[in-house]
Amino acid sequence: MPCKVVLAAEVASNFTTEIKSEVSQKAEKPKLVGFLANDDPYAEKYAHSSSKHLAEAGLAFELRQVPREELEAAIKEANQDDKVSGILVYYPVYGDKRDQDLQDLVDPTKDVEGLNVVYNGKLYNNDRFLDEDKTRKAILPCTPLAVVKVLDHIGVYDHSLPYGDHLRGKTIAVVNRSEVVGRPLAALLANDGAKVFSIDINDIQIFERASGASINSHVASKTDFKPEDVIPQCDVVITGVPTAAYKMPTKLLKPGVVAVNFASVRNFEPEVKEVASIYVPSVGKVTVSMLQRNLLRLFNYQH
Repeated sequence: MPCKVVLAAEVASNFTTEIKSEVSQKAEKPKLVGFLANDDPYAEKYAHSSSKHLAEAGLAFELRQVPREELEAAIKEANQDDKVSGILVYYPVYGDKRDQDLQDLVDPTKDVEGLNVVYNGKLYNNDRFLDEDKTRKAILPCTPLAVVKVLDHIGVYDHSLPYGDHLRGKTIAVVNRSEVVGRPLAALLANDGAKVFSIDINDIQIFERASGASINSHVASKTDFKPEDVIPQCDVVITGVPTAAYKMPTKLLKPGVVAVNFASVRNFEPEVKEVASIYVPSVGKVTVSMLQRNLLRLFNYQH
């Protein structure tokens, strides 16, 4: 059976239509402020892409380029500005623990990427709401959420299973364990019942629900596995390595695998289409839709 190539625009279209409709009915437009404090060309490209797509949805966007030494003060100022509905920082800024400090500095009521310690705690404990009445959902990081929406769109999630267990029986590899994308994505997938091999340059960890545990619990354990040990087991392989030199060896992939790439460069070899049942070369447009959706959700919470 030939491989089906699924483009991000196809997945994003339904979200875009819903967002445009809701924004058009508002007298005041939600406003996102993006802070660019690095020289990463991909971050700059993403910033300009954000501006274009937010405008298309009727949302306001302002890019503020500041030296990284002044970023902390700039974030604090935006936190206090009632005209700012959401704040987005383009990472990495320092590429170390100071980035986590900046993430925690963003007011949770304006954190469109869900990277603040409040949302991190909700994500890793599989607590999906901010209030006891369950009327306000926690904000999830845009790219991990985009990958989840892509997997749902292409049928990886099984909605005949109980809520919170839609990935039961699935084995998934995530090649990337960054604190911004790879690790939270592995946690989200494990929270939904999958066995996840989280592959990083240093090691491979398994994220999965402990035997007999409730749906509110998953554990991460270290292994001595190598990629060639685990990739052939996987029903889904998700890559996010930000370098063009890295390629997932097609020979390791299981026939019929679902292959999804969220990196800014292509991590799969061209031959992936000879093995995969579904191939998603990029999730960028879905990430933008999740950004729009998070901004709109925060705006509604504020009002």
